[in-house]
Amino acid sequence: MRELTYYVAASIDGFIAAPDGTFDAFLAEGDHMAAVVSDFADALPTHVLNALGIHPPRTRFDTVIQGWNSYSVALDAGITNPYSHLAEYVATHRTDEPSGVRYTSDALATVRALKAKPGLGIYLCGGGSLAGSLLPEIDRLIIKSNPVVLGGGIPLFGGVTGAATTFTPLSAATFASGVTITEYVRPTAATSAG
Repeated sequence: MRELTYYVAASIDGFIAAPDGTFDAFLAEGDHMAAVVSDFADALPTHVLNALGIHPPRTRFDTVIQGWNSYSVALDAGITNPYSHLAEYVATHRTDEPSGVRYTSDALATVRALKAKPGLGIYLCGGGSLAGSLLPEIDRLIIKSNPVVLGGGIPLFGGVTGAATTFTPLSAATFASGVTITEYVRPTAATSAG
């Protein structure tokens, strides 16, 4: 079965963006970027891959899902299909889909249906509210922890209540830039992967 992976940058105090939705406090340069490009190229936006002269390998992900606020960052830059190298879904109640992007008003049902189909992994791009609603389906977390305290903003998981959800650490890499990339798996995913 396909995995849903929440791959995201975060501050050391657990926020994926500042209160105004910006994320420019996160490091876009440094030695950690070599790992981002080599290990997670599928998760880079298509225009970034093109600028780097990289053909997306599609070895990790073939599908992306993101919330409206994450998607609107690309729209504000004039990009209607930021992950054109992947099957792209946007969680929203809007109906004015651009070409190459599928809108879903039920992200949980969409992810469950996608996981039941053959294919590579599903990349959860953000945001925090969507991650909170999809927490029951997240199999893997890959968090790029940046050496910055935002003090507030959009949390990694918005709207989560109830019992704690346990993940098992799988790997961690610390870079001179201060960024740490840590990978966690849901215990059932760790059992089936190993």
